[in-house]
Amino acid sequence: MATSLPNSIDETMQLLGDAGYLADRPLATVLYLALKMQRPLFLEGEAGVGKTEIAKVLAMALERPLIRLQCYEGLDISTAVYEWNYPAQMIALRLAEAAGEKDRAGLEEGIYNSKYLIERPVLQAIKGESGKAPIFLIDELDRTDAAFEAFLLEVLSDFQVTIPELGTVRAAEDAKPIVIITTNRTREIHDALKRRCLYHWVDYPDAQRELQIVSLKVPNANARLSAELVHYVQKLRGLDLFKVPGVAETLDWASALTELDKLALDPETISDTLGVLLKYQDDIAKIGDGEAERLLGEVRNEMEMP
Repeated sequence: MATSLPNSIDETMQLLGDAGYLADRPLATVLYLALKMQRPLFLEGEAGVGKTEIAKVLAMALERPLIRLQCYEGLDISTAVYEWNYPAQMIALRLAEAAGEKDRAGLEEGIYNSKYLIERPVLQAIKGESGKAPIFLIDELDRTDAAFEAFLLEVLSDFQVTIPELGTVRAAEDAKPIVIITTNRTREIHDALKRRCLYHWVDYPDAQRELQIVSLKVPNANARLSAELVHYVQKLRGLDLFKVPGVAETLDWASALTELDKLALDPETISDTLGVLLKYQDDIAKIGDGEAERLLGEVRNEMEMP
């Protein structure tokens, strides 16, 4: 593993590959540029294509701490950035009053200091260790609202957070966090935020790359089984499903079929294990016995072609 940033696109691909992530060149290029330019990287794509994994792998490869802000509806500053330890502040006030302290301004100054500040992910990322900036993952930003997006503009532009009682906290020049933002595009993110980032659409891999991923992540899977299930998943992604399977589901299916000691696909096994691959009953019903067998026949015919 490397502790310094890569010096080229090829080194970036090698860095990710050594950590078990098979990136294509466009992704490696935009990641390299984000690291060199100290710009946040905005990753958009369907759920399960490996966006979050990029941040995890990068933290492991660079031996940096990973700070993750998991977004959800209703996320606010007290949860994402900081909040004051009110119980501890109240105890400090009571003790000061019991000791006869009368200076109100002095009391307020005493309780509004870093001793009573609870740091949440955003502030933790800003106050990263000098010379070893953390990887700051803002995961599934599309789950939050526009107000939180607006707050992030200051963080992404200047790597700073303003705390009214303390002032502005800025990241040191050699401790600016490496920011990776992911979204599943359940709603559009405002242009003002996107302009502060480098952008990349993370798509489903083609069959060859997905087979490489399966071979890497599920090495004990039978070779024929791996090839068939990858081509089968590729076929499913071409159907009109509510939620097509991502790479994560492909890996789960490969692991499940390996646990069942399967060496190849058959219609019965597909029918029995579709719940590993598809997560909605309507989609499972659409891939009935006849459709499952038809897709398997297409897969085998195409694999036998020279």
